[in-house]
Amino acid sequence: MKEKSAIYGKMLFEQAAEETDVVGSYKLLQDNTDLLDCLSSPAVKLSEKDEVIDKLFPATMREFLKLLAKEDMFSNIHEVYEAYDKEFKRNNNIADAELTYAILPSEEEIRKVKEFVAAEYNADEVVLELKENKNLIGGNILQVGDKVYIKNIQSNFEKMRQGLKEALKKEKAITAEEVVSVLKECVENFDTKMQVEESGIVTYIGDGIATVFGLNNAMYGEIVTFENGEKAMVQDLRTNEVGCILLGSDKDLGQGSRAFRTKERASVPVGDAMLGRVVNALGEPIDGEGPIESSEYRTIENEAPGIIERQTVNVPMATGILSIDAMFPIGRGQRELIIGDRQTGKTSLAIDTILNQKGNDVVCIYVAIGQKASTVAKVTGILKKYGAMEYSIVVAATADNLASLQYLAPYAGTSMAEYFMEKGKDVLVVYDDLSKHAVAYRALSLLLERSPGREAYPGDVFYLHSRLLERSCRLDEAHGGGSITSLPIIETLAGDVAAYIPTNVISITDGQIFLESNLFFSGFRPAVNVGLSVSRVGGAAQTKAMKKAAGSLRIDLAQFREMEIFTQFSSDLDETTKDQLKYGRSLMELLKQPLYHPKSLSEQIITLCIASNKMLVDLEVNEQNMFVKNLIEYINEKHSEVITEIETKKVLSDELVQKILGITMEYKSR
Repeated sequence: MKEKSAIYGKMLFEQAAEETDVVGSYKLLQDNTDLLDCLSSPAVKLSEKDEVIDKLFPATMREFLKLLAKEDMFSNIHEVYEAYDKEFKRNNNIADAELTYAILPSEEEIRKVKEFVAAEYNADEVVLELKENKNLIGGNILQVGDKVYIKNIQSNFEKMRQGLKEALKKEKAITAEEVVSVLKECVENFDTKMQVEESGIVTYIGDGIATVFGLNNAMYGEIVTFENGEKAMVQDLRTNEVGCILLGSDKDLGQGSRAFRTKERASVPVGDAMLGRVVNALGEPIDGEGPIESSEYRTIENEAPGIIERQTVNVPMATGILSIDAMFPIGRGQRELIIGDRQTGKTSLAIDTILNQKGNDVVCIYVAIGQKASTVAKVTGILKKYGAMEYSIVVAATADNLASLQYLAPYAGTSMAEYFMEKGKDVLVVYDDLSKHAVAYRALSLLLERSPGREAYPGDVFYLHSRLLERSCRLDEAHGGGSITSLPIIETLAGDVAAYIPTNVISITDGQIFLESNLFFSGFRPAVNVGLSVSRVGGAAQTKAMKKAAGSLRIDLAQFREMEIFTQFSSDLDETTKDQLKYGRSLMELLKQPLYHPKSLSEQIITLCIASNKMLVDLEVNEQNMFVKNLIEYINEKHSEVITEIETKKVLSDELVQKILGITMEYKSR
């Protein structure tokens, strides 16, 4: 509405009405609230409003006021007049200034202030408004436009307060000597010089959003600070104001509070010190284990590497889950979507992948978006239990956090990952989940009064996730050879993969693993749907051994599914069909895997090798997994050279296949 008022204010000035008529008309409306209510009321006919305007207002103002009545703008008459006054002063070279003081300045001091403003802004006339504020203790604050000239004792005391606040953040317990040391340092650095800052006035604050009038030079993504020390990030740039998303509490803030530019973009701490820690979306520790000693910071939003800097995805990022590594392999630098309904094992699949990276020199980052705090605590507990926290970072923006922190969390996690990638390391990032991320962004966008589109999401919701996931890649050797592999998670409703957000993310990623509710509840876990899951990298991200061992697995399963549906009502089956069904059920049973027990490459190869050669079909289905487990233990104990050859050479020769089959026959005979 302020932008519309600014247009009418400019229009009023351009009509060249006498200033006395404009001021007189505005004063009449200010002094007579009944008149203003009448002209603002939708219940009063337009013709009646026109009659009132013709009787009470000067001729030069009538046409303009009738236009305001027609457009229902009288309720915003104060904003219209402010816009007119600003335009009038700008065109007549009049500087508008406000001096806030603790002790009333003398006439000589006021004259010097006016001379300073006139010289600084090349003004012919200076209108100076005086305001008293005893809290300043001493000195004063001069506001001209969106610039603030500060020279007072209060600002130095505020620095002392902030210094003590930072010291308390760093140490769990602070002694009296340390307090004295901080205060002594602040006194030594007591600033008596005038500080110049760009500031704006808060016109609205609430629901995690602040609208600030002014800050004309603020940048998108810039951090602004408020009087109470809290921070916000600029998210919306308008003609005369900016929309900010709060990064902290709005306590002690309200209309009229000041916001100051920092000229810095939002950033998070990065580095090895972050490993093993649980942090919030701003990189601050929330695990109660003390401060994080990190000297390096990285901006939250960064440009994705270009095509020239990337190389082909052809190195496996093994998940340890047989059904995925065999049929839908993930490569380092790939973006593989995990999609499915609520409570189908999406998070468990991602955690298994993290656990499987132990000893592989891969840094793992788990980003929890909109999850319950208890869920995040449970995930952290599992990672600690299996020794995975030492190479992991948990970034948590829980359901009780501000929508702004839920929005920033995945970008913060990716910035932490980029630090390691540029050092030449491989990183795995899990975003759990991007559905809640989109909902948080939708809430912010609606509060910032952006136009809603499909399902009330803003028009740039596709860009929201594309600019995030495009940062995942594998760099070429010239740029360090590091990689970021991302596993975004999307929650569907009743298996609807054709909904807005799921289709968006499917089109951005390099494949998806679809977890089906029916499979999950029938006991087949992980509940991977072979028909709807796909990896667009495919065999390029598999070792030669896995490619050979998994050869016809997907086709065999597809044939089994069709045969099972076709024969479910038949009782008289030939032996060939019975054998095919038995073989299919055997494969399905082997693909079941318990939670938090990822399989090594050698375990997967041996399992697939004996299964594809139909060495298990003569066993009962419920005995097969135990047989395979015992067989692998036997090979480890008696024929460890087989394990060593698979793990080191990663090739499955015909001789090795025959050796594995021979050992299996030997074990069976026992």
